[in-house]
Amino acid sequence: MKNHLTAVAVLQIGLGALGLLGAGFLWLVLSGAGFFSGDLRALAINSTLALLGSSFLVLVSLPGIVGGLGLLHGRPWARALLLVVAVFELFHVPLGTALALYTFWALLSEDGKRAFAGI
Repeated sequence: MKNHLTAVAVLQIGLGALGLLGAGFLWLVLSGAGFFSGDLRALAINSTLALLGSSFLVLVSLPGIVGGLGLLHGRPWARALLLVVAVFELFHVPLGTALALYTFWALLSEDGKRAFAGI
């Protein structure tokens, strides 16, 4: 079971890292489009959308990264955090859904519960 818990942690960190990369890409594309348009209004609108969109992606991605790191270090709060993250990942079809189901299976199985019972 330890291998499954490690896999869940690494996959959660990986999906969170992809979200951070997506946030950076979104910010770069939207800000760049506003800048290269030459229109100050377009620059202001695109920069605002870039900031809002990328901030949202960062806020959605960080709990998975933090939970994955906590799970790697055996922190009991990480189990609860990743279960909450997995609920939201169900709507992130198809990768998030698959990872959420795997997370539920690994953390809610008897072996998964037993791994955190002594903490």
